[in-house]
Amino acid sequence: MGLDLKPLVTAAPLKLQELAGKAIAIDAYNTIYQFLSIIRGPTGEPLANSRGEITSHLSGLFYRNTNLLMENIRPVYVFDGKANELKKPEIERRSKIKKEATEKYQQAVEEGRIEDARKYGSRTAVLNDRMVEESKKLLAHLGIPYIQAPSDGEAAAAFLTRRDLVYAAASQDYDSILFGAKKLVRNLAISGKRKVPNRNAYVDVEPEIFEHDKVLQEVGLTHEQLVDVGILIGTDFNPGGFPGIGPKTALKLIKEGDRLENVEKIRNLLPEVPY
Repeated sequence: MGLDLKPLVTAAPLKLQELAGKAIAIDAYNTIYQFLSIIRGPTGEPLANSRGEITSHLSGLFYRNTNLLMENIRPVYVFDGKANELKKPEIERRSKIKKEATEKYQQAVEEGRIEDARKYGSRTAVLNDRMVEESKKLLAHLGIPYIQAPSDGEAAAAFLTRRDLVYAAASQDYDSILFGAKKLVRNLAISGKRKVPNRNAYVDVEPEIFEHDKVLQEVGLTHEQLVDVGILIGTDFNPGGFPGIGPKTALKLIKEGDRLENVEKIRNLLPEVPY
């Protein structure tokens, strides 16, 4: 699901050449899921070897990283560890969606509805332990370092930016900003094309970068207040946020109330927290 900050923040355009010589901490799961969803055959089936084992993730990692290395960009992949208990509802929601999509995909294939098969096929991606280990092995063979985070990989990538161990974190999700990443790079790819969800079409995309301090200046909030905005909108840790509150309303409420606990509209929905 991720955090919907797009209506509130403005990215700066970025040329990949500007990242030459810089280390970028990449959210591994976020990236690999993209490959598993997008790299598929004509009827929506993932790439597979002669034994029927899915290889979409390996193809994506190989070509993406050889291109990044040719641009002298230094990727560092950060893998998720044990999921936080607060993420369980979101994980269960995603599992349900994948199960429903798998049933619709199989039915579409049986009935020869190719467009529907492609649409539902992209929603069935599952990243298992075997794929994770294969991805790590491929990265090692390419000479690309990876880190096993104790929990959320995106949080660990953000931490690396705060310690100035990497230049930026790379992810398609805006959650990195809430985790405190000094810089967030989106669309870290060479092709300049991205598939439109649920459609057999592609759009032009360009790399873009968000700087943490500039984001705070743009929205006129402190980091803690921005986190409160995220809670109101909804994150992977509280899916759906609060009913009837979108990004712009959340920003307005926090600016008026200064903090989450002062927002009258949702005060009775907040859990009791002992101090």
